[in-house]
Amino acid sequence: MSSSVVENQVLHGIRGVIVDLDGTMLHTAQDLHITINRMRADLGLGPLTLETAISFVGKGAENLVRKSIGVDFSASEVELRFKEALALFEKHYFDVNGEFATAYPGVHEGLQAMRDQGLRMACVTNKPMAFTLPLMEKTGLRDYFEIVYGGDSFEKKKPDPMQLLQVCKDFGLHPSQVVAIGDSINDSQAARAAGCKVLNVPYGYNHGQAIQDVDSDGIVSTLLDAAHLISPT
Repeated sequence: MSSSVVENQVLHGIRGVIVDLDGTMLHTAQDLHITINRMRADLGLGPLTLETAISFVGKGAENLVRKSIGVDFSASEVELRFKEALALFEKHYFDVNGEFATAYPGVHEGLQAMRDQGLRMACVTNKPMAFTLPLMEKTGLRDYFEIVYGGDSFEKKKPDPMQLLQVCKDFGLHPSQVVAIGDSINDSQAARAAGCKVLNVPYGYNHGQAIQDVDSDGIVSTLLDAAHLISPT
């Protein structure tokens, strides 16, 4: 993809939008960093840096926990300790979730602009629903979306296209009429596999990889910029 060519290209015939949560709408790294280190302390492990924690974000809570204890343990030891570690993570995250999360610039304005265009809107995240809905309520995002699916809503999650295809079915739209907006290769791969368009933001959590290297239909600075590139006609 050559972003210099497609950045300002309007995506026509779009009637639905699927937006990722962590790293796309909300900066949640501090919540997750605190939770991970509380979990690790309970396991007798030292703290991780914020940068390390961010590099593990994006593929759901189970992957985050495995990566976070995999710093100290072998793969086999991780599996032996995983159940306990996940329970500790969930316990602490229920306490921390949303306390330090903030919306990125242009998020509310962009979502409102999309809604004003009459676009059907869904949030699809790999975060478990028990954390997703309270977080969206706390940060004022929930009411923008007709549908919200989390990482435990179906058997598979991003980068698998299952969640996105279900949204298309729910909306009664062909995948080509839907654009996914996200911050990582997971979002791009899920969108491409589903047959949707995809826009990426450059400020989120792409596992330490440059978003410019991810296949997409454009890189947008904010969700408001994304709204300006989406046209139902």
